[in-house]
Amino acid sequence: MRRSRILLLICLFALAALMGSIAVGSVAIPVADLLAALTGKTSGPVADIVWKLRLPRAAAGFACGGLLALAGSLLQVLLRNPLADPYIFGVSGGAALGVLLAMLLGLGMAMQTGLGLAGAIAASGAVFLLSFRGGEWNPYRLLLTGVVIAAGLNAAISLILVLAPYATVKGMLYWLMGDLAYAGNPVPALLVLAVLLAVLLPLGRTLNVLALGRTRALSLGVPVAGMEILLYFLAAIATVTAVLIGGTIGFIGLIVPHLVRLLGLADHRWLLPASVLAGGSLLVIADALARSAWAPLQFPVGVLTALLGVPVLLLLLAGRSDAAR
Repeated sequence: MRRSRILLLICLFALAALMGSIAVGSVAIPVADLLAALTGKTSGPVADIVWKLRLPRAAAGFACGGLLALAGSLLQVLLRNPLADPYIFGVSGGAALGVLLAMLLGLGMAMQTGLGLAGAIAASGAVFLLSFRGGEWNPYRLLLTGVVIAAGLNAAISLILVLAPYATVKGMLYWLMGDLAYAGNPVPALLVLAVLLAVLLPLGRTLNVLALGRTRALSLGVPVAGMEILLYFLAAIATVTAVLIGGTIGFIGLIVPHLVRLLGLADHRWLLPASVLAGGSLLVIADALARSAWAPLQFPVGVLTALLGVPVLLLLLAGRSDAAR
């Protein structure tokens, strides 16, 4: 199947996922009523549910999933490691520490976002400064530094959970497990996603060469050090934005690029947009299941992505093992 057709099918899948996510919930909305509300042909409770509750949440989930998948794709090129994950720079730990500290102090949503952003920037900056020495980039040092800093941040997060009043611990745990209930306005995240794609798509051929290895890329004239720095910061921006939307939602950034490659879209000119669409769609579907399958009880979406992600990753690893034989 031609790559353009595969990408078109993924686009249709994304559209169906968004529509389905808006339609399902504690109050199911028939397709005819949903279309009428989206086109402004009706008003009332159904239109309020669509425009004020479900559409913003679905858009936020799509942006978060797309950003995580994009960051995962970039990191797998940067580290030449198929198991690279968007959270390896300690970004999630830094953001979580800032947000939970704001919750502990009883600060509002704006301050929680601000402190979360500051913590994420500080963590990713520390990883970068410790990994980039003398004009030389070392992917292994980046990986190890990220793991060490993430471990320290997790210890600080555990301390906050111990010190926090019982009434606030549940909200903290929901945020840590990944939850889109308080995602807020999705427009900034969608704009960040669009800008990152606009910057990266013209670099698709360069990413294809860089994925072959540093030596091969240098021999073909690619400015490897500059590209690696650019990829690091773009992946960090995508991860920070996603974490501030929905907390630490795992496995989307790790698995989605692999699934897209299995469809035959290994070229980064196709892989990046397809990963964004697939990652956003999968998170939207997972969030719809998390809030409607056991209604009125709602689960953090990060729990569901982990439950679904673990067997998928094991199947992918088993497939690779069989192919290696």
